[in-house]
Amino acid sequence: MQKLELRRPTVADKETILSMVAEFEDSQSAHDGGFWEKGCFDYEAWLAGNQDMEMGLHLPEGWVPSIQLVGFVEDEALGFLNLRLRLNDYLLHQGGHIGYSVRPSARGKGYAKAMLQQGIELAKTKNLERVLVTCSENNSASRAVIVANGGQLEDVREGTERYWIGQ
Repeated sequence: MQKLELRRPTVADKETILSMVAEFEDSQSAHDGGFWEKGCFDYEAWLAGNQDMEMGLHLPEGWVPSIQLVGFVEDEALGFLNLRLRLNDYLLHQGGHIGYSVRPSARGKGYAKAMLQQGIELAKTKNLERVLVTCSENNSASRAVIVANGGQLEDVREGTERYWIGQ
């Protein structure tokens, strides 16, 4: 596996991220950790929205401040990771601190594990020593990624497995 870099997206990343978004949409694959309305991804608005989300400005109802990251190998975007800086009731039960997804053509190569590991390290720098990461009961690949990163199962709620990582 080539070295993955997890970082905030920039204007220069537009083409590779648009390609990744198109792959998610074409395959009708879930894109946890990346948020847009299907069929209308406005890159520049997304970048501006990411900055607002990180600063806690103009948050949609029920959302919390978060950091939007993208995993890159060389200059190719391979996945999304969203680090929520606090939990509300929904995130405590279903979504967790970190949501992530890898583009379909890059799955099974260890990128999700590397992305989650780097996301956990970033969380520590934001005073989140213990993070909640969730997955669907029927998502064995995500479960393996979470457990490989130290996830300890707390419980299962309405089909969602809830794992804590950290102290």
